[in-house]
Amino acid sequence: MTTAERGGGTTFDAVVLAGGTGRRLGGASKPDVLLAGRRLLDHALAATESAGRVVVVAPEDVAVPPGVVRTLEDPPLGGPVAGVAAGLAALDAAPGRPAPLLLVLACDVPRAASAVPRLLRAAAGDGPGGTGRDGAALTDATGRPQWLTAVYRTATLRARLRALAPAGASVRELVSGMDLASVTAAGEEAADVDTWHDLAALEER
Repeated sequence: MTTAERGGGTTFDAVVLAGGTGRRLGGASKPDVLLAGRRLLDHALAATESAGRVVVVAPEDVAVPPGVVRTLEDPPLGGPVAGVAAGLAALDAAPGRPAPLLLVLACDVPRAASAVPRLLRAAAGDGPGGTGRDGAALTDATGRPQWLTAVYRTATLRARLRALAPAGASVRELVSGMDLASVTAAGEEAADVDTWHDLAALEER
């Protein structure tokens, strides 16, 4: 039985975004920041354990586990959309067949793992008119969609990326026009770590 089958029969790949400058963390390597004794990247990778294939978009000095593909957008620091494009390109070059769904996850959302099964179910469900949705995004307590904690139909994401110049494009532009289901976050599933204060608050809880 494959890891995807253990995940409930929904076949998916995953792209974890672990680049950026960590500016609000004083320039620290965000994926390497420790929460409860584990790197933020490792918390994110725990959310991908049922994926068929996993790509981490990160600089070479960020260690990734065996079996995980690493890539980086070109040029570096091109933004999250460029990171997603680089991740998909790396999946195309990796062994295995493309999955119909793609989990996109920023490494700074360490409690997202428990939301992934709900995101997968929502993304796999039928949308209006029985056409099938384009994916599902986690929604935080304020009702704001978290497009980098989401599951997308791989074909839809590819089509949107072809229509954009990924470097510098906003995530809002990427998802414009998509039919995305909203999955309400439970507890701290949508909590992100942008600052040391954010980290300390999660540590306390």
